Amino acid sequence: MATVSVVPSGVEEASKPAIAWGPIFAGAFAAAAATAVLMLLGSGLGLTMVSPWSGYSASVTTIAASTAIWIVVVQWLSSAIGGYLAGRLRTKWVGVHTDEVFFRDTAHGFMAWAVATLIVIGTIALQSMVLFGAGTHVAANVAGGAANAAVQSAQAGNQNDITGYFADSLLRPSDASRPMATGPEAEQASGQVRRILTVSAMQGEVPQDDRTYLANLIAARTGLSPQDAQARVDATLNKANELKAKAQKAADDARKASATAAILGALSMVIGAFIAAVAGAMGGRQRDEDELIFASSS
Repeated sequence: MATVSVVPSGVEEASKPAIAWGPIFAGAFAAAAATAVLMLLGSGLGLTMVSPWSGYSASVTTIAASTAIWIVVVQWLSSAIGGYLAGRLRTKWVGVHTDEVFFRDTAHGFMAWAVATLIVIGTIALQSMVLFGAGTHVAANVAGGAANAAVQSAQAGNQNDITGYFADSLLRPSDASRPMATGPEAEQASGQVRRILTVSAMQGEVPQDDRTYLANLIAARTGLSPQDAQARVDATLNKANELKAKAQKAADDARKASATAAILGALSMVIGAFIAAVAGAMGGRQRDEDELIFASSS
């Protein structure tokens, strides 16, 4: 007597892959292309907000806020496009439960977002490597000239650095009509002032003995009274501290802005992944509903 084998429901479906890479890559490429086009459009719109003429350019805060909003819009729109195409382009799954179909469509939308994100990141990394390589090549060609220029600048006394500015401020003659003293003694005095200011900046404060020495040195070199020389030292050091505080505040503001941008960027990407998954489910459902409408009408 012949034996009849009964095949359980869903075995035919189990032999087929639950993921279709074709629609995923199609959605990912569409999302990456949409990102490129929208970013280019945003760059053009951003340039209209900037002008070299005074009073015609938007504020830095406005430009930064507009840039952040546009990046979020680009992320969400491109995610929606890629997820929808990934769900809409997949083939119909036969004999699969509705809940499973919904899960697969959301997974296809999410995978399209993930692949598109990797494409964009890879493209940016490749461009950075190319630019870095070109910059290294140019730097190698001009290294000799730059080194010579640096040596000449160092021999000239580094008159353009910040420490040199404060040293000159301290050693200015009491009479503005008199030129500053030159020669070996003047260079030695300037070097001492520079070294004191440099070490004091590293320590975070100027010791009292260094303040007294600076006041005596300035009084001897500029003709100021000891009291006026001490007042000049205090005023110059206060100005240096204010400049240092402004630099620290700018660095702290940049740190906070970078942290905020990183957090908002990560949050935007998470929301973009959710949008892509929802769009994939919507695209898959519309594909199945359209096919049912076509089948019933025929």
